[in-house]
Amino acid sequence: MAPRTEIDLYTAGTPNGQKINCTLEELGLNYTVHKIDIAKNVQKEEWFLKINPNGRIPAIVDKTAGKNKRIFEGASIMLYLCAKYDLDCTISFPYDSDEYWEVVEWLVWMQSGIGPMQGQANHFYRYAPKKIDYAIDRYQTETRRLYSVLEDRLTAQESSGQGLWLVGGKYTIADLCCFSWVNWAEWALGRKWNGEGEKKTFPGVEKWLNTINGRPAIQKGCNIPDNFEMKEAMKTEEGEAEYAKHHSNWVMKGQEADQEKHK
Repeated sequence: MAPRTEIDLYTAGTPNGQKINCTLEELGLNYTVHKIDIAKNVQKEEWFLKINPNGRIPAIVDKTAGKNKRIFEGASIMLYLCAKYDLDCTISFPYDSDEYWEVVEWLVWMQSGIGPMQGQANHFYRYAPKKIDYAIDRYQTETRRLYSVLEDRLTAQESSGQGLWLVGGKYTIADLCCFSWVNWAEWALGRKWNGEGEKKTFPGVEKWLNTINGRPAIQKGCNIPDNFEMKEAMKTEEGEAEYAKHHSNWVMKGQEADQEKHK
């Protein structure tokens, strides 16, 4: 039985936000959702910077048992929640075990690799007012390279009897952390990801994605604080264009605000 927790979650419907929503759901923890409207730069307001000085989502404040512990950065939050509340190691491993450090490796790999590289692919492919072919090719290529690393790992794990999972033969926060970004692949790489093209290059990744997407905690967590609409929008050219237009507007406004402040 999950412990009775009192956690404030500050999130938005992005890959980084979704992975924490899903972690809380996987652990069956009690939490209160606070939607951060990043389209209005709420994450840069003074009150929120006291929670996350980097001005980004996600973040949590754990008030359980009278605490007031704030944690920011996705991998940090995932490690914290598992250390405090995953005492049976349902989606983690005991501290200092070999598997624990492998999980940490994949968390750091995602946060230093897939997250920023795919994020840049998103920006130059979807949002930038001028389409720079070099930048698009650079970041899409690096995203694909990182997916190939993931594909090789998943294939090797399954071949050695470790099942579908990145570490230790079971689903863990390593899988969830990486999944959160790969689940947005078509946004970075285009609609052909879902056709007979790109996805077929990564059969292990596709099987892994489909399996994780079938989990109830994932289905709930990905729709917090708003319904996850990207995949439905990507089914048509019109939906893709409208989704891109809406998100491009606020992304560029946020960038302009940062440029004005930090120039």
